[in-house]
Amino acid sequence: MAKASDPLATYNAKRDFKATPEPEGKRESSKGGNAFIVQKHDATRLHWDLRLEMDGVMKSWAVTKGPSPDPDVKRLAVRTEDHPLSYNTFEGTIPKGEYGGGTVMLWDRGTWEPIKGKSASDIEKGHLHFCLHGERMQGEWLLIRLKIKPGEKRENWLLRKLQDDHAQEGDALVEHELTSVATGRSMAEIAADKEGEFSLEGKKDDAFLKQMEKASAHTAKKGKSRSRKDAPLPKFRKPQLATLVDEVPSGNGWMHEIKFDGYRALIAAKGDKVRVYTRSGKDWTDKFGPLADAIGALDLPSCLIDGEIVAVDSSGNPDFSTLQSVLKRGHGSQSKEDALQFHAFDLLELAAERLTDLPNIERKERLEALLGDAASPIFLADHVIGAGEKLYNAMCKAGQEGIISKTIDGRYSGSRGKRWVKVKCTRRQEFVVIGWKKSSAKGRPFSSLLMAQHQDGELVYKGNVGTGFSADDLDELAGKLKRLERKTPPAEVDKASSRGVTWVTPKLVAEVAFSEFTADGNIRHGSYLGLREDKKAEDVKPEQPSAAPAKAEGVKISSRDRVVFPDTGQTKGDLADYYEAVASIMLPFVGHRPVSLVRCPQGRAKNCFFQKHDSGGFGDAVQHVPIREKDGGTEDYLYVEDARGLLQCVQMGTIEFHGWASRSDEVEKPDRMIFDLDPDEGLDFGDVKTAARDIRDRLADLGLTSFAMLSGGKGVHVVVPLSRGHDWEAHKDFARRFAEALSVAEPDRFTATMSKAKRKGKIFIDWLRNQRGSTAVVPYSARARSGAPVAAPIAWNELKGIDSAGIYTIGDAKHLIDRAESKSLAGWGFAEQSLPDF
Repeated sequence: MAKASDPLATYNAKRDFKATPEPEGKRESSKGGNAFIVQKHDATRLHWDLRLEMDGVMKSWAVTKGPSPDPDVKRLAVRTEDHPLSYNTFEGTIPKGEYGGGTVMLWDRGTWEPIKGKSASDIEKGHLHFCLHGERMQGEWLLIRLKIKPGEKRENWLLRKLQDDHAQEGDALVEHELTSVATGRSMAEIAADKEGEFSLEGKKDDAFLKQMEKASAHTAKKGKSRSRKDAPLPKFRKPQLATLVDEVPSGNGWMHEIKFDGYRALIAAKGDKVRVYTRSGKDWTDKFGPLADAIGALDLPSCLIDGEIVAVDSSGNPDFSTLQSVLKRGHGSQSKEDALQFHAFDLLELAAERLTDLPNIERKERLEALLGDAASPIFLADHVIGAGEKLYNAMCKAGQEGIISKTIDGRYSGSRGKRWVKVKCTRRQEFVVIGWKKSSAKGRPFSSLLMAQHQDGELVYKGNVGTGFSADDLDELAGKLKRLERKTPPAEVDKASSRGVTWVTPKLVAEVAFSEFTADGNIRHGSYLGLREDKKAEDVKPEQPSAAPAKAEGVKISSRDRVVFPDTGQTKGDLADYYEAVASIMLPFVGHRPVSLVRCPQGRAKNCFFQKHDSGGFGDAVQHVPIREKDGGTEDYLYVEDARGLLQCVQMGTIEFHGWASRSDEVEKPDRMIFDLDPDEGLDFGDVKTAARDIRDRLADLGLTSFAMLSGGKGVHVVVPLSRGHDWEAHKDFARRFAEALSVAEPDRFTATMSKAKRKGKIFIDWLRNQRGSTAVVPYSARARSGAPVAAPIAWNELKGIDSAGIYTIGDAKHLIDRAESKSLAGWGFAEQSLPDF
């Protein structure tokens, strides 16, 4: 047994070295004394262990969700016991039942040092500012210790990438770096290694590949068995409520989640026994039968989960009106249009253990471990730390309700407080119905409803709502109002507003969307959304609405009604609206990049032409960059920086945007390689999809991450992002030799020659787009083709189920935005990688 003063005492005490292949802890130092590693560890939950060498041991943090290269994203990093230097070469499987049981991959390695003026001893002060020189993690990083609360057993830190040349948006590091830096194996291959440990000096052969199927099955079964204490089904607890604020809280002490547009629900579960409670404690299990069955199928231990029940609209977004419609039709249906979802965001009780006194972040981690195997319709609500403004803007842009922000160290109080706050994108509140006015329209039972809210112990009139009612709403409300009629007004209402009103007992709670409150406190432009049967009338009080997000600056578009796409009837105005909507997701690919425009001033079917030089007249937001031509002279090429620039091009008749493979600030250094797969007339799209996946695999063999894009025409583009550093000659040479190598290896399938005669029955791997001055259509550009299709990024796992390269059109802007912000396309088109030797 190690001595108490030994920094590795805890490490050794936690492990039985007769049962685990992990090395026993002995204090020692590397040659430079500054090694660092990251191990991907699939234990109770998947995480990444960051280890930095200090004083002969590896200081360690478990980073949930893995390190992010995005400076706006902060990851929770839980300090764990010091590890020995010998652990730096460990890769294998820790047996189930042992401490940390699960698969371990050596995911990154290198050296580290504090930045100039800082010291490793800063760790004792609760912060560490350092540089990493790894195979994957590079540049400046920051570790900050969160405030330790009395009684806390864990030491919580935050890991954040700082802005430098190695920073990038998204989670490309963990999503695209999937193999060991030491052995090249995936997690499944490591799990399939029968010896349980892979020596870095040992062999790496086909045995691992043969074990893939077995390993995948092992991974799929993992986590199914859970320990279950003899605990009863939990009882209802009053839920924590959020306070409305008008600004997103800033700083590392906050975690932020999506505010779902549905019914708040607490789920009590134990095995197949499930109860669904509303926020007021009503048992609505029968109302949500299919969801209760789905939760019961998870065979959970005794637990109490807090979350939101939602229904999604035709665009796949949570929508309260859709939820109301589903419940009215009947909740027993399993049809696609009636499918309900449960988004879990908190865990209050587990196996008879009350968790409400634990910090918010720790309860969320417990919930992640509990629901790690859940699938639709049960979802784990994701969160970000310290990047709430970014999440809020994304939600508002997507037309969602807003976000919920929680202090990381906050407890669950079961009341309303400042540790949970909500920031809304739109003005929506609950009101109590106090009366109705008769309608002169035939068949309509009322023209409007009178609304009120509780203030200072009494009901206060808030105005009328006369729109938003469907025929079903009118029928439902007419019956309910009839049963609640009374002779006297339940609130003081002015004489003019009281004329012709039938008063009702204030029991019905309605949710209303509105533009603002007038100076006298009344609803302006109110629209009925539905009844809130989960909320009590006496709890309805006014909320101070948040400010609406600023709208992007627009451009005056003339001749908006001129038809640009004759077969669909879509106009210049429709095209401009599309580009304005998708500007935020398109600009990372077209912005600051010389472009050639396909202009069709008379519509897509007439006299279209390419334009790449600035002839003037576009507008103040269409920029130009001088580029040297082959004859030695220079010409001004076009480029845009913002949405205004895109729209000024559209105003001049532009339909398509084609970009260089380099940026306007350094045109001689390409940063993007495109392989356009162009099939011969006799081939179908299935052949193109197979070819794209094969090219992806061959690029991966060379260590290159690639992405798929539907061209909007006939083919697929395989996109390879690259770090700047090589010149056009090397860029073109690599693309040519790669395409030619494939055509030589499979001459019946591929050709690298443009000739139509040599393309017969084959797919042309168009590498010519990788020459200086050549362009390729950029992501989200419309195409001057029948149907108004657009070039659209897709995930590789989606490609198999897609039937053509033009499935998305300019009418799909909202769907494309939702896709761009989804997990499946997170980090699409970006990767830190250099052109390899080939």
